[in-house]
Amino acid sequence: MLMTITAPSQAQHASAEGVRVRFTIEGKALSATLEDNSASRSFLAMLPVEVTLEDYASNEKIFYPAEKLSTADVPDGVDPEPGDITYYVPWGDVALFYRDFRYSAGLVRLGRFDEGAVPVLSASGSLKARIEIIK
Repeated sequence: MLMTITAPSQAQHASAEGVRVRFTIEGKALSATLEDNSASRSFLAMLPVEVTLEDYASNEKIFYPAEKLSTADVPDGVDPEPGDITYYVPWGDVALFYRDFRYSAGLVRLGRFDEGAVPVLSASGSLKARIEIIK
């Protein structure tokens, strides 16, 4: 998987609660709101980043961050819904769900797209994306 890292944000976030990020996927801007947990704070620290989203299991797009995200205070798992942004601890990938899926142990919710993500994410094949904090 190709991943180009740009200079990470220098700001350390004490909280990720309500922080908004922009995913620009194939030229379409989608906003998302993050939850507050150690994985979300780790995710914020790596932004901005450019990635290639790969389809996985016809229900999510995934990418592997350059480093594993912290999972110090996360629940054992979640039941993801379309529009959820998650981190799968066992494999170390970020997953963007565009279809419903069952409860999965080791899955951590980072946040949720505000709206409009499902049609963009469900496009077939790989997608180029830039992820950045909305200031």
